Amino acid sequence: QVQLVESGGGLVQAGASVRLSCAASGRTFSIYVMGWFRQAPGKEREFVAHISWTGDRTIFADYADSVKGRFTISRDNAKNTVFLQMNSLKPEDTAVYYCAARTGLRNGVTNPREYDYWGQGTQVTVSS
Repeated sequence: QVQLVESGGGLVQAGASVRLSCAASGRTFSIYVMGWFRQAPGKEREFVAHISWTGDRTIFADYADSVKGRFTISRDNAKNTVFLQMNSLKPEDTAVYYCAARTGLRNGVTNPREYDYWGQGTQVTVSS
């Protein structure tokens, strides 16, 4: 199947930047969309960003309104890794960030129930 492992989280101050990584292994050739979700205590998991590609060409990269202009999703196909560059972090960005993958190619899929594989999550804490 597919295994996803996130890394890069930590404790930072407001305004700082953090770069998260998600390394995929296993049947990575079956993945067509990679996404980032986050979940704060007492809240449901929410969409952050996702990216889709064909070969070396990115098809789309979309973001939640709350992170547009601050976060950037990217990938390194050679290393089967997706990144989330998070700039200008705010306390409300504090959450466990999860990497996710789905095996179907369809734009606009932000429902976590439609993703097939998940990483264990990495904590990002932003102090004020």
